[in-house]
Amino acid sequence: MPQQAIISASQAWLNHFVIHYNICPFARREQEKNSIRYLVLEGDDTEQHLEALIVEAEHLDHHPASETSLLIFSDGYQDFDDFLDLVAIADDLLIDQGYEGVYQLASFHPDYCFADASPDDAANYTNRSPYPMLHIIREASIEKALTKYPDPEQIPERNMQLTRELGLENLQTLLETCHTLP
Repeated sequence: MPQQAIISASQAWLNHFVIHYNICPFARREQEKNSIRYLVLEGDDTEQHLEALIVEAEHLDHHPASETSLLIFSDGYQDFDDFLDLVAIADDLLIDQGYEGVYQLASFHPDYCFADASPDDAANYTNRSPYPMLHIIREASIEKALTKYPDPEQIPERNMQLTRELGLENLQTLLETCHTLP
């Protein structure tokens, strides 16, 4: 699949789910500012992908206009457990490279399932995306945004309740249609 189609599906997910339902109350601003970078990584070469993670962190170091980055895995890490292994290694690598307290990772996957949830719990959709993704987030930006947001600790609970109200079937359809939405 062409990289632009993968990016378009990811942007559709961001616009029609994350922003539309206010899953992340900070995403709309960055989308409107065009400060989100989308990078498509092919294959399943973990070493190459970890190198790309560090290169992207270095890019963010030197380009403050880029607020955040989404590393999108077009065809690798389709197995959720394999993806979780990548996330764990990536977190450790950021620490080893001196990025602890600078960047943090959020992870998204088409089959995301929280450790204490059943696979058919609609709340899993708070972290389900059209493709496996690592989201590199500036910690300073999170801290700044949280000071202006009332009750930030309620965001996850609100999102879980909302996705359960939306229902599993609606969320499955929404995620599937991201590949065809503008």
